[in-house]
Amino acid sequence: MAINKDDFQEAIVKIGRVTKVVKGGRRFRFTALVVVGDKKGTIGFGTGKAKEVPDAIKKALDDAFKSLVSVSIKGTTIAHDIEHKYNASKILLKPASEGTGLIAGGAARPVLELSGIKDIIAKSLGSNNPNNLVQATVEALARIKG
Repeated sequence: MAINKDDFQEAIVKIGRVTKVVKGGRRFRFTALVVVGDKKGTIGFGTGKAKEVPDAIKKALDDAFKSLVSVSIKGTTIAHDIEHKYNASKILLKPASEGTGLIAGGAARPVLELSGIKDIIAKSLGSNNPNNLVQATVEALARIKG
């Protein structure tokens, strides 16, 4: 299955500045966490690290397209409740009736938006670390059956 990268939208979840202290002073590097999705049930995320922010984002995008997963969407929501844990982050996803909207916070929101789900209730339990929360959300969506 060939993917057309033009169909996908991207969301930058987090840009982090990493400092390395060396003899001459501080050396800065940047990390980027990016989510891509086509709003039709395909989602992926990636991380990148570079000396400049645009380079880190580009690397993260390349990484995101390598980890695409498909999500089963039932109408505008998901088929059933699901709870998934990744490291210390835990996400709870519940289907919602039409018109509810996307009720989610933090790093889970862009993942759910770009997957194409319009009505859902999500709760982050445990750690809110964006890297772990995005991974937990993507894995939870991939586990949904039917």
